[in-house]
Amino acid sequence: MIAWPKILGGALVLAAVTWTVLELRAGGARSVTNAIERQNNAAAHSAGDARSSYDLCIARGGVWKFGAGKCRRAPEGGRH
Repeated sequence: MIAWPKILGGALVLAAVTWTVLELRAGGARSVTNAIERQNNAAAHSAGDARSSYDLCIARGGVWKFGAGKCRRAPEGGRH
């Protein structure tokens, strides 16, 4: 005679283990996705700040020094 209760119990244990593994993988994928999204948002914010600094420098008559990433005032008496 086939031991149906043992087969059914084994199938339930296998299903529980499979579900647990899939949930752990999904949780890990969500955490990685969230970390990448936070990094992207921080980079976009930083780029926006840099663009604003550049625009303000030019609008005030300064010269943007790309190597230093800073604004230098225009020389007195003329063009920069």
